[in-house]
Amino acid sequence: METQKLLDSAMKFESLSAEEGVYLFENAATPDLMFVANELRKKQVPSNKVTWIIDRNANTTNVCNANCKFCNFFRIPGHKEAYITTIEEYTQKIEETIRYGGEQLLLQGGHHPDLGLDFYCDIFRQIKKKFPAIKLHALGPPEIAHISKIDGKSHREVLETLIEAGLDSLPGAGAEILDDRVRRMISKGKCGAQEWLDVMRVAHQLNLTTSATMMFGHIETTLERFEHLVKIREVQSEKPADANGFLAFIPWPFQDDGTLLKRVKGITNNVDGDEYIRMIALSRIMLPNVKNIQASWLTVGKAVGQMCLHAGANDFGSIMIEENVVSAAGAPHRFTSLTIQDAIREAGFEPQLRTQQYEYRAIPEIMEEQVIDY
Repeated sequence: METQKLLDSAMKFESLSAEEGVYLFENAATPDLMFVANELRKKQVPSNKVTWIIDRNANTTNVCNANCKFCNFFRIPGHKEAYITTIEEYTQKIEETIRYGGEQLLLQGGHHPDLGLDFYCDIFRQIKKKFPAIKLHALGPPEIAHISKIDGKSHREVLETLIEAGLDSLPGAGAEILDDRVRRMISKGKCGAQEWLDVMRVAHQLNLTTSATMMFGHIETTLERFEHLVKIREVQSEKPADANGFLAFIPWPFQDDGTLLKRVKGITNNVDGDEYIRMIALSRIMLPNVKNIQASWLTVGKAVGQMCLHAGANDFGSIMIEENVVSAAGAPHRFTSLTIQDAIREAGFEPQLRTQQYEYRAIPEIMEEQVIDY
């Protein structure tokens, strides 16, 4: 293989193999990867705007029997700290979100053994009745698979029922690394890689907008990272022509603070800023059919996130009025609606508020500002 030939192929939006991706990761200079990814970004998103969103990451429950070794958020069934969020609590959270200018709830939780389809449909309907304009970016493939098993229904039946109840889009949660060797070791209680991908295939057939993620920097091999990217690309290539499919891809490094992977296995996050920037660039290069690449400032911080905007990323994600899962493993960074815009401008771009569908929206004329800092 030759680095320049592979970069030239990437510049023509050709699909590279996982092995070719590994070769670039191991051999290409960071500035070269950044240049190619930035050129691709300018062709796919031809403006100087970097998008961001105001939403809240609320949790349905912290009860989970998946026993992921990277998660400090979950509690086992019957634990004294276990909870299920009530409609009164959702009401308070959504009212506050609206005051901050948000119009979306990212709603996720654990694999509660007793919560099936009726529970989620009831919550969705109650939220939509009280707040018809609020968008529900909710659950994820592992939760859809979990609900399907509880209720004995197909993925399609579950998704169709949830859409009818108010589901607006499906996050790419629980992807971690889409390889069953890895998943057996770090998230054995979750669905396998094939089922994760199959749920997304059905979602796309139902014209449900989704995103895709990758949590890397733990026990996976470099090849497994790039096989993950190829699988995402292949599923995206199968979507109906009128469907968004994976509208965004968000990679982030494993957060290790206090996790079982670190305490028991000695696995730590060794992904530095340069490696993260390279993975952002290679995400753009490996995913020519996914329009939006998001930099995870929550896990890598402001400065690295800003560099990613010159390495193929065109989105800075959410100010995250509330976020409990990744933060529980040590992600310390925070933005407000003012400071996220300042960070985008400092990087040389124009901040643009968006919806989950990546439609531009104006900043509300009257909105409260969060009293936090990043």
